[in-house]
Amino acid sequence: MCLGIPAQLVEIVDPKAKTAKAEIGGVRRIVSCALLEGEAQVGEWVLVHVGFALDRIDEEQAAETLQLFSDMGEAYERELAEIRKSAEGAA
Repeated sequence: MCLGIPAQLVEIVDPKAKTAKAEIGGVRRIVSCALLEGEAQVGEWVLVHVGFALDRIDEEQAAETLQLFSDMGEAYERELAEIRKSAEGAA
């Protein structure tokens, strides 16, 4: 089983390569949108797993999922710390 984390697309980086910048927990990462049907759009919410946007979700679904993660407390905070750490290494 995989876990997709809600992220909002904030910039289309390369439309031809289907890459976009997504914000996850305050961290911006480049993700592949190649698995999404159609063109990715700034402002869309997607589920991201290992650098791939797997599916589109609406803002309400994203908020509910992020709240559930937040309710997990320390485990979620550790995951966010890992995301931040990996983003710093990629910069």
